[in-house]
Amino acid sequence: MKLCRIVLWVLIIAYVLALGLFVIGTLGLFGSPSGPLAGVYLVPLGVPWVLLADEVPDRTGPWLAVAAPLLNILIVWVICRAVGSRTA
Repeated sequence: MKLCRIVLWVLIIAYVLALGLFVIGTLGLFGSPSGPLAGVYLVPLGVPWVLLADEVPDRTGPWLAVAAPLLNILIVWVICRAVGSRTA
């Protein structure tokens, strides 16, 4: 149970950091150049859903890259709740 919570919090922290870097890179904040690789850290966090979404239109791609890690976080949270209820 404790390991599950640690994994969940590591995913949440990694997502917040990657989302922050995405915003900084997209908007060019703090003197960083804006470019197409701003969301490169979001892709590994949402890997199964990003790879399945090859057929989406180009304008929805960044939104999918932002939302896909949330789906993985939700799945890990549900698994943690299921494992926690079995052991209690």
